[in-house]
Amino acid sequence: MSWTLMIHGGCGAMRPATLAPEAEELARTGLAAALDAGEAVLASGGAPLDAVEAAARVLEDDPAFNAGRGSVLAANGRVELDAAIMDGKDRRAGAVAGLTTTRAPISAARAAMERSPHVLLTYAEADAFAREAELEQVDNAWFVTPERKAQLETVMATGGKFDADIKYGTVGAVAVDQDGHVAAATSTGGLTAKRWGRIGDSPLIGAGTYADDRSCAVSATGLGEAFIRAVAGHQLAMRMMLSGESLQQALDAVLADVRELGGNGGLIAVAPSGEAAWGFTTPGMYRARTGSDGAREVAVYSER
Repeated sequence: MSWTLMIHGGCGAMRPATLAPEAEELARTGLAAALDAGEAVLASGGAPLDAVEAAARVLEDDPAFNAGRGSVLAANGRVELDAAIMDGKDRRAGAVAGLTTTRAPISAARAAMERSPHVLLTYAEADAFAREAELEQVDNAWFVTPERKAQLETVMATGGKFDADIKYGTVGAVAVDQDGHVAAATSTGGLTAKRWGRIGDSPLIGAGTYADDRSCAVSATGLGEAFIRAVAGHQLAMRMMLSGESLQQALDAVLADVRELGGNGGLIAVAPSGEAAWGFTTPGMYRARTGSDGAREVAVYSER
């Protein structure tokens, strides 16, 4: 059986006419680097869990994306980070939300899965747990970039309201290995000017992140509230298991459901068979894929 890796770097109102060529090139370069990291794991016979973590780590350190360094700012002026990881082999999962000092949220999520009895850890205590797990800590200012500060100022000047050009920069990865085991990882800084301890779909197992060897592995990006209400990741898996839909059919149906709930976004998914699918309801989605067949694709706009 073949292996497959898919990644995304968020979706939104990216169009050739509005996205600066330099920004597009930085995003494409970052996606390619993350693809290289995950591919190195799978090509050497490694586990899909290791592959998705490796890919997400690269994207978290790349300020071109809304995860880790370069994340958006909450209304309080801080970066607050969420992440989740899941192993389809036994449905073990770990997640963190509201981190402010842990450099690699996706690794903190994996530590929660492997070194704690819990699935979801939040805020200051989650950072404390990450320190105990000997994960690198940084000052919150390390995550902040001038671009994100300007975005917060713009949104706050409008009373905290979002506009039509919003870009959901969440990052994610899904993988299936040669034995048909799947895994998923998602990491994000959330929404610009989020308030009241808001947590989106990314760290919620079954919403923005899900993996099950009986069906698929899924990572989402978009308006988290709608993906939570749709239980997007789990719904996709259940459509395959209970209705017999193909991976692409199930993915498209979930995005349609999210849209009916007033949300837009995108999904990437792989099945134990090696099948891969992606889709989005926004003008663009940063995305890439590769596999043991040697095929490799990095894309931004509406081409599939």
